[in-house]
Amino acid sequence: MSARRFTLDDPPFAGLTGRGVRVAVIDSGVHPTNPHIGGVPVSGVRIAGDGEIDGDFVDRIGHGTAVAAAILEKAPAIDLVAVRVFDRSLATSADVLARAISWAANNGASLINLSLGTSNPARSAVLRAVVDDAVAASAIVVSAFESDSVIWLPGSLPNVVGVTLDPACDRHAVVVAADATLGSVRLGASGYPRPIEGVPVERNLSGISFAVANATGFLARLLSRDTNIRDTRAVARALAVVS
Repeated sequence: MSARRFTLDDPPFAGLTGRGVRVAVIDSGVHPTNPHIGGVPVSGVRIAGDGEIDGDFVDRIGHGTAVAAAILEKAPAIDLVAVRVFDRSLATSADVLARAISWAANNGASLINLSLGTSNPARSAVLRAVVDDAVAASAIVVSAFESDSVIWLPGSLPNVVGVTLDPACDRHAVVVAADATLGSVRLGASGYPRPIEGVPVERNLSGISFAVANATGFLARLLSRDTNIRDTRAVARALAVVS
């Protein structure tokens, strides 16, 4: 295991915008008119508990919008896709989550941002299967690995970019570690989203959700530099943390 710290101004991230990279944000949706979305075109779907899919991806509770805004701060030229699995609360089922990952992978997402997870080991099999399908479709899943001593799924699975909150990182830095035997990459990132004008930082949202989003923003830059990066091993090689 080895680790390196990067900022947005360091190669291979410097000067990039994420152009051409399709990023799916599986969350509470995205509100396209929010100022932090900045007029970026947003497409998407809603996946309901019964499996129904429709076009209502608009965020009602703000979490997905803040997650998307954190990604866009790093990579403002991505192709943003909202996959809404939450409605009035941040709760869904593993089956709905699996459908959302599958939908994103089968609809061209290069990165799938999951600022969420489950600690229930009984959900491991269904999530492992859909992650494997995403890998086969050349989609990289980015999700929470651990927070407050809780290990999360699918972020702790092989072939997923698992993210932890690193309080030593600001929003413009990331710490990268890799384990080639697991085919996995671990990123440490700031737990703060974009600041809200006039709101003290301690009153803004914060937590592992935004560490995942900040990490995804870095990865979108990386993939816009090299379209051949299609799995976690390629990420590790590109960042020179494994041979």
